[in-house]
Amino acid sequence: MGIKRIAFIEPNTPGRHVFSKIRIPRLGALLLATIMRNRGYETRAFLEDLAPPDWSWIESSDLLCISAITNTAQRSYAIAERFGKLGMPVIMGGAHPSFLPEEALRFADFVVRQEGDESLPELVSFLDRGDPPLSGILGVSYRKDGVAVHNPDRPFISELLNVPSPDFSLAHGWRPGDVYPVSSSRGCPFQCRFCSVIQMFGRRYRFRSVEATLHDLKSLSGISGTVFFVDDNFAANKTRTKQLLRGMIAEGIRLRWSAQARVDVARDPELLKLLADAGCKKLFVGFESINPRTLELYNKKQNLEEIKTCIDALAAHGISIHGMFVLGADTDDVDTIRKTADFARVLGRGTLQLMMLTPYPGTPIYEQLEMEGRLLHKNWLKYDGLNVVYRPALMGPETLHLETLRGLRKFYSWRYILGQAAAFDFYHAALGLYGKNAVRLALKSAKNYLEDAIRGKMAVQFPSKALQLSRAGLPRTPHPVAHE
Repeated sequence: MGIKRIAFIEPNTPGRHVFSKIRIPRLGALLLATIMRNRGYETRAFLEDLAPPDWSWIESSDLLCISAITNTAQRSYAIAERFGKLGMPVIMGGAHPSFLPEEALRFADFVVRQEGDESLPELVSFLDRGDPPLSGILGVSYRKDGVAVHNPDRPFISELLNVPSPDFSLAHGWRPGDVYPVSSSRGCPFQCRFCSVIQMFGRRYRFRSVEATLHDLKSLSGISGTVFFVDDNFAANKTRTKQLLRGMIAEGIRLRWSAQARVDVARDPELLKLLADAGCKKLFVGFESINPRTLELYNKKQNLEEIKTCIDALAAHGISIHGMFVLGADTDDVDTIRKTADFARVLGRGTLQLMMLTPYPGTPIYEQLEMEGRLLHKNWLKYDGLNVVYRPALMGPETLHLETLRGLRKFYSWRYILGQAAAFDFYHAALGLYGKNAVRLALKSAKNYLEDAIRGKMAVQFPSKALQLSRAGLPRTPHPVAHE
């Protein structure tokens, strides 16, 4: 069909909440735009969390690729439906379409499941030149004679050596001062029941080389923004992580950066010192729970004493913590939530993330709750960790919802805000003020949501009913699509 221009879009996460002050763009669309640009196509990535898309550029494209997670699925479908009506081929990928491809195929022509590094180029080659045959492209779903066809899964990329560095210049509206996501690994050997990482990227850790990662970091030296390692566990392989940190120190790379890790970083004093010396400002740590039974149920392989040790060890090295907890397991009751909120005060100058257990499609917990008939609805907009979407075992859904928000309110209090300001930490003081206001608004809107969710009025909503185009910010007047 003669494809020259390909548009990639990452729809914005809906709503304003306590964690939306700092938006960390997901890398999928940008990385794939880089891969296809390197293959000779004109590409641009539109990350809506950063800037409104240039709809005229997208309309003049030959192909649209949309990346979706669960709570952006409905907007993704609205965009796909709109451009599909313009006669433009639409490909969807990302976690949500990977696990619910037949749903996505109601709005898109093709779904690329799991990793798209190799599947997408082959699919574009098929659309452009008719080769390779569609039936032979692994990891792709499509419709044939009205029936969904799912080609076999593609094996995960064994090595990340050939994965290019994402080109941030391809991101529409990218500005100095934004958060720069950096990926140096994929996969996770752990089996947390609420997490979709294993299903998306496998259980085996795969790494980019230390040299390639250092090259990415050098290219960002001197930026006014911050760097965030999006690896699910930055210290997964401690030997390799230490090599990277030593390289950052030796190369004189000076960046404000943060990463995600498990509590086991505190078991290695050398690693802690290297993290501090290399300029790590904050670690996002998945504590998940202070309830021993819940930690066991989540399959976290950690205990409360290790959580406390981790907090103390990081504080001793001047590294602040973003503590992440997931509330609402079948072993949690209202007392668990309140004790977690009280415990969180030991984070001191850090930040807190209290999330309600959210059964994302593709996870073991989703399969369990769906089989047991405990899902309240499948309105994907509300699958964001800040809205209850299922019936907990030891409390009512309204209790989980309200107590989680109250726990956040207790943390992001005037005491927190003034304490940060008194320590001249105006960054965290501003975050606290934003969080306090966001929680206030969430509590204000909770009553109507809970009434609809619990009474079964929160039905599945798809684009034609869920989003009006004028509200969605999509082009309302059809324009001819260029296929030159």
